[in-house]
Amino acid sequence: MANQKKKMVKHTHDLIDKIKESTEKLQLDNTSRGDVKIVSRTLRELRYAFKVFAPYRQERIVAVFGSARTPPENAAYLQAIEFGRRMAEQSWFVLTGAASGIMEAGHRGAGRKQSMGLNIMLPFEQDSNPIIRGDHKLVHMKYFFTRKLMFVKECDAVCLLPGGFGTLDEGLEVLTLLQTGKRDLVPVVFLDAPGAHFWKDWDTFVHNQLLKEGMISPDDLSLYKLTDSVDCAIEEILNFYRIFHSMRYVNDFLVFRLKTRISDEQLDRINTDFADILSSGKFDICDPLDEEKDEPELKEMPRLIFHFNRRNLGRLRQLVDVLNRSPPLN
Repeated sequence: MANQKKKMVKHTHDLIDKIKESTEKLQLDNTSRGDVKIVSRTLRELRYAFKVFAPYRQERIVAVFGSARTPPENAAYLQAIEFGRRMAEQSWFVLTGAASGIMEAGHRGAGRKQSMGLNIMLPFEQDSNPIIRGDHKLVHMKYFFTRKLMFVKECDAVCLLPGGFGTLDEGLEVLTLLQTGKRDLVPVVFLDAPGAHFWKDWDTFVHNQLLKEGMISPDDLSLYKLTDSVDCAIEEILNFYRIFHSMRYVNDFLVFRLKTRISDEQLDRINTDFADILSSGKFDICDPLDEEKDEPELKEMPRLIFHFNRRNLGRLRQLVDVLNRSPPLN
């Protein structure tokens, strides 16, 4: 274990040296002052955000997106309060853009203790809401791209309520990253107000235009869940982590860490039903790999390992659902 820690420290130092080398090259390249300011501000924003989120890396966090302009009497606002409250009761943190509207509602439901925020600095409508204002779990950011990076990097689930361009941008960004394998799998829920059709109309567009025209595959529809029920939204998120815990690539293997071992019969069914997503070999159950020693808190979990083709991400999401429906072993 001591040798493993030494290797990790050395690797980190090597990466920091590369950052220093890149900054020195900016000067050699005669990079403009404006471009250097972007790099400088980006590093400072990310460094501080990493510092704030580091103590919560073992907690579950749901990112909630929605309009800053939604008034408190709106049904979607009330839906966001209920969702935030119910997730906080499950010990989840609720991460929003920290402004008014849906973002404030999510925090109002969760309460200050279970709320986290990533506020974007704008000349209008983006002051932090009174629930999270002044809290140590609130980060103010200048750039949308650094803010979006932190949202996607730190969350374990995503819930989108009705919103404008920003909400659509966040939702499509998450789906793009999931579809291309640039982000580990997480549950994504599009949550309408009861009986409303904001996301239902969007989903109709996805089916009638993107799917019908072959711009996405039918399996890509498995990357998200559409509902107008808080119960359904919470069930989708919590069930995602019923047996599946997390994933990690180790050399040529994709490793699923599981909360409980699945049966031999279930493993056989997976090998039959999901052979199409393998680049070679088959699915196997094993103990933690040597390369995973840097995560000792997960050492007791069994692993499902396989050579994933890194292409069929919708099918990979379906595999998670199948795993989570597995009966517990006695």
